[in-house]
Amino acid sequence: MTREEKFMRAALRCAKKGLKEGEVPIGAVVVYEDKVVSRGYNRRAKTQLASAHAEMMAIDKACRKFSSWRLPEGCELYVTLEPCPMCMGAALNARVDKLYFGAYEQKGRSLTKELAEANLLNHKTEVKGGVAEAECSAILTEFFSSMRKRAKEEKERRKNIPENNLGESGGNG
Repeated sequence: MTREEKFMRAALRCAKKGLKEGEVPIGAVVVYEDKVVSRGYNRRAKTQLASAHAEMMAIDKACRKFSSWRLPEGCELYVTLEPCPMCMGAALNARVDKLYFGAYEQKGRSLTKELAEANLLNHKTEVKGGVAEAECSAILTEFFSSMRKRAKEEKERRKNIPENNLGESGGNG
């Protein structure tokens, strides 16, 4: 197992924790000097905050740990899914040196490489995708397949409820 796979597995453990809480299973860890210094997983459903992405949780915790919005040189971010523009912006702003992600964002709206190469800040973040890609993709595919199956079953259940059961006590009386 490579060093990158080792830390991506730590991010996958975070994703599984989120999954247990009913969140989209995305996990992230910040690594400094070969140690995980912070962890995060999606918490949007629980917090009802648009910014409660795994990467944001991990970056914010790391910033608090180091008492600075700028992470120390050498910090790396591992995330199970290619970051969205908001999270990539946070990684750049926090001065993450290297970003590793597992699954590629299939809808092509992440802009990860474009943002990393745009040199919007006086900082460059090296990006590498496809780390433990099969495992990272599988947990997301399974989650969304299960979600669609539950939605279909619920729709079928509602369709099979006789109409007279829906409002028997509400006559014209």
